Amino acid sequence: MSDRTTPDLRLRIAAALLALAAASAAGAAERPVLQLPLACEIGRDCFIQTYVDVDPSSPGARDYMCGTRAQDGHNGIDFRLPDMAAQRAGVDVLAAADGRVLRQRDGMADAPVSGSDKSSVEGMECGNGLVIDHGGGWETQYCHLAKGSLRRKPGETVKAGQPVGRVGLSGLSQYPHVHFTVRHAGRVVDPFAVDAPPGACGGGTSLWAPALQASLAYRPRAVVNHGFASGPVTMQMVEERAAPAPDPAAEALVAYIRAIGLQAGDIQHLVVKDPAGRVIAENKAKPTARSQAQTLLYTGRKRPPEGWLPGRYAASYRVLRDGAVVLEQDFSVELR
Repeated sequence: MSDRTTPDLRLRIAAALLALAAASAAGAAERPVLQLPLACEIGRDCFIQTYVDVDPSSPGARDYMCGTRAQDGHNGIDFRLPDMAAQRAGVDVLAAADGRVLRQRDGMADAPVSGSDKSSVEGMECGNGLVIDHGGGWETQYCHLAKGSLRRKPGETVKAGQPVGRVGLSGLSQYPHVHFTVRHAGRVVDPFAVDAPPGACGGGTSLWAPALQASLAYRPRAVVNHGFASGPVTMQMVEERAAPAPDPAAEALVAYIRAIGLQAGDIQHLVVKDPAGRVIAENKAKPTARSQAQTLLYTGRKRPPEGWLPGRYAASYRVLRDGAVVLEQDFSVELR
């Protein structure tokens, strides 16, 4: 087969390819470098609850590491606080990069919404929030901010790390968090995996600042709350930080822990030992039947007739999968 491409046409093709490459490089150079959108420390006083669903057109959900930490059609990252007490104390929401506020909404109540209540926020699922334009077609959106907390109006400029509001519970939300979405040219972008090939696990480029990437490293599971109480513990008590603390006269000693991201087949094991190292309470749960957004596990015992032995009571929590420990947390309480 002969080559019928003329020198002029080849030059035009080469020029077009160079222009396309230059445009692609320019687009990459314009990408914002993202800072954490909350004034908190990941893994200590805030946590990633849910990631972007990287294939929203398919049934089910899959995060950028091919894991289960996403919800079907979820278009952002949910940065959660450990409980409502932290939300009431006030945690700032921060601009993730320099930009200009495009639009905002305030005035919606901070109240959990679920089930049949969803119709009350239809069309306003984001709750109180704002959108920031970072140039080059890049935008970030911040949802579920606290009522009356927004500090920037449309048209105002912001710097990365500047407070724009506080974490709330407005819109379609069941726990205090910020739903953080990144878009480019109107298309949702996963800031952990920009331009990842379809079906890739861990591919693509991160938009997060280099100093953040270690703390934001993917964790399939995490412990959000743990502690001891003097009686039965409920999820609501943990959320309100209202579990009664034990003392030497406590009628019972209960260790509890709340974890997120457990997967089907995970086995939880919680053990409590007294100051002499003897096991006084243990809960080895059945394998989880399905992946769980969050779960509460506890174990304990009533006060013995002779009273509590003074000293340190130690709890050990382990999650096992196929015989290997995949999540662990140790904690303790002193009874004197």
